[in-house]
Amino acid sequence: MIETRAYFVHESSYVDEPAEIGEGTKIWHFSHVLPGCEIGSNCNIGQNVVIGPRVRIGNRVKIQNNVSVYEGVELEDEVFCGPSMVFTNVNTPRSGTPRNTAADYLRTLVKKGASIGANATIVCGNTIGEYAFVGAGSVVTKDVPAYAVVYGNPARLRGYACECGVNLAFDRDRAVCGECGRAYARVSDLVQRIEQ
Repeated sequence: MIETRAYFVHESSYVDEPAEIGEGTKIWHFSHVLPGCEIGSNCNIGQNVVIGPRVRIGNRVKIQNNVSVYEGVELEDEVFCGPSMVFTNVNTPRSGTPRNTAADYLRTLVKKGASIGANATIVCGNTIGEYAFVGAGSVVTKDVPAYAVVYGNPARLRGYACECGVNLAFDRDRAVCGECGRAYARVSDLVQRIEQ
């Protein structure tokens, strides 16, 4: 009997059962999906990616090469993880004092549409807001607000981006994207999309 799947796994990769993988998802060379994972539909899991046990990944997520998504991390829909970016999951790791139970892992949440640039590090226990953008090489040590553009070490707020990815220019705490026309309001450092 020939097994048919609604998703693709390269022959060099491993998927440990049980795992739920959505239709149209592609898992490329030398990757490993550990048991208990939930991966949504139409995701693209690049080369040499490890998805830890019990990790939840939404739909249309793109994980570039050399990324490990450890237990305790959740990626909502349409998240982008750039090449070789890093998630941590234990706040005080020690080789001589193992901390490797679910109770030891701090939750990290990356909300819908957020993008994390190449070689960025996301310290565990933080939330990356909807459509936020973390610049390449940044080290995130605290929560990132929705639509925020952050970069540096430690990552600091440098501006805001539209859902389509274009930088927003605020005038009197209002902004309209020059490319797609979406409108936003800002109160202090918090931005939300509004109807025009």
